Amino acid sequence: MGLPGAESLTDKTIPTFARGELPHFAGINTFLKAPYVENVRHIGKYDAAVIGIPFDSGTTYRPGTRFGPQGIRRISALYTPYNYELGVDLREQMTLCDAGDVFTIPGNLEKSFDQISRGVAHVFSAGALPLMLGGDHSIGFPCMRGIAQCTSKRIGIIHFDRHIDIQEKDLDERMHTTPWYWATNLPNVPATNLVQLGIGGWQVPRYGVAEARKRGTNVLTIADIEKLGLEKTAEIALDLAWKDVDAVYISFDVDSVDCGFVPGTGWPEPGGFLPREALKLLGLVAAQGVCGLEVVEVSPPYDTSDITALFGVRVVVEVLGSLVAHGKLGAHKTLIDQPVSY
Repeated sequence: MGLPGAESLTDKTIPTFARGELPHFAGINTFLKAPYVENVRHIGKYDAAVIGIPFDSGTTYRPGTRFGPQGIRRISALYTPYNYELGVDLREQMTLCDAGDVFTIPGNLEKSFDQISRGVAHVFSAGALPLMLGGDHSIGFPCMRGIAQCTSKRIGIIHFDRHIDIQEKDLDERMHTTPWYWATNLPNVPATNLVQLGIGGWQVPRYGVAEARKRGTNVLTIADIEKLGLEKTAEIALDLAWKDVDAVYISFDVDSVDCGFVPGTGWPEPGGFLPREALKLLGLVAAQGVCGLEVVEVSPPYDTSDITALFGVRVVVEVLGSLVAHGKLGAHKTLIDQPVSY
């Protein structure tokens, strides 16, 4: 592509200027080296679109997740689009683009939430599957709101986390401990279809637990999942999340994984999933289809050798691979009966 490589090169497909997948250490850092869509009016040409949400004003302890999208994109260059175990090639079997980042407003939660909802609603209305790179977990509410406003149909949520994240306020604001309180206030997002996987440890406040019980959410702790096994857990999660709804949204907080494997996060907690357990469970629940995905709480300033950001990449490609392998990519389009137009 472009200027041919030097005459001394044996491989004549290598250009002078790096283009495409190789070399992994070169090129512009879009997610998985997908094409960057400068004009967001063209998003609908793609099956799925990555949306960066560089926002950490909702953090209550360690900030840094505003750099999450950058970190995830940078280390995503390490990956190819092909998965040997699934027999899936994301470049051959789907179209993926990178829409860039939402313009968030540091220090202003509500204005940022409005920006996030608007961006997600635009992508969803265009028909592309929205894939959000956070950002702290407060973005769960505006992301969910962005999708929910585009449909009259009902949506369930599968939430991977060590924290319950359903209290009304924290420090008098809608912080990253509150997204599911507000999301399940939306008229077409029932709390009874919220399934929370991996909750536990010493960072689950009583008022969050009380709200979850009051609303009838479904909590499976790490101990529950160990007893049940991953396949049975996935079966239960799917039954509960999909009961009498039309679609399911996945929210993946990287701190659901044991902090020995994901040091780069704001609220690290020992005792979570092993990486292979989380990925296996994620692939199983994504196989039935999703209407959106967020991966949150990657904080590169606290990371070591990019391993937390790399896990964030793996969350996204694991979901896409499962959707492609099971023929569910694009199933979300049936929901779009109230598309927005800005």
